[in-house]
Amino acid sequence: MNWLDICDVSDLVEDSGVCALIDEKQVALFYIPAETKVYALSQYDPFGQANILSRGLIGSKEGRLYVASPLYKQRFYLETGECLEDEKVSLPTWKAQLVDNRVMIQAL
Repeated sequence: MNWLDICDVSDLVEDSGVCALIDEKQVALFYIPAETKVYALSQYDPFGQANILSRGLIGSKEGRLYVASPLYKQRFYLETGECLEDEKVSLPTWKAQLVDNRVMIQAL
């Protein structure tokens, strides 16, 4: 499995999202320090048709974290990209990990 070194963990915002441009794709990265985990999913909101998801709010439902789009408030699970409001819609996600304070994601 190929991993891409994206940035240092200090470039992220705790319990929030940032956007990274990786191979011409915008990827939303969410850092959850309580879990020592980073999630990576598409920055593109298919409902609002804009690259905006890294600016969404993080919440949880039944112990699963999601991001709520800042445009029309649809929620997407960080782990799977599934939309809570429309089961037919799902965002691309990538495996992400922290290695020696570096953010790594699986090659796109």
